Amino acid sequence: MDFTEALAELADIHAPGDVSWWPPGPGWWMLLGLLLMLGAWGFWVLQKRMVQQRRLGAALAEVSRARQQLQAAGEQDMANRLVYVNEINAVLRRVALLHNEHDQVAGLSGQAWVNFLREHDRDGLLDDQLAGILAQGRFARRCDVDAVALERMACAWIKNMYMARIEPKTKTETNAAAEQHA
Repeated sequence: MDFTEALAELADIHAPGDVSWWPPGPGWWMLLGLLLMLGAWGFWVLQKRMVQQRRLGAALAEVSRARQQLQAAGEQDMANRLVYVNEINAVLRRVALLHNEHDQVAGLSGQAWVNFLREHDRDGLLDDQLAGILAQGRFARRCDVDAVALERMACAWIKNMYMARIEPKTKTETNAAAEQHA
């Protein structure tokens, strides 16, 4: 066989077809999975933050509404001041119950309640006068409260509870604290 005849019998060279973009390679699938997980985590964090912001706004609005009701009813009337203190105390307690274990907060009253408030008062706005009023507010016959200072302290305390990244106490610390109060 002649060299020319052998070359004539060979088929012509064909270029491969264009590379398709679908289906993607395994690396792209892994990247897509990672992006979906990151997106779901980001959505969860955003939703959690939005719920916290709504709750914070509602608590601060309650404190503001209590102050406005005191101003409308008359700040000089002792009964109105007692109602105001008790409303602020109720808001503080609801926020504390939301952010702490129920058995840590629900049974607190008097000086134990004030100690709990002081423990979480990062701004130091809970002075002795406000502490005494919050400790004995429901049972006091007279209430000489600085309404503005109480509102400022309550708002700062609530903001700190919502914005702080406080680690929950362990069971052994909780039990030790309960034994001290007993």
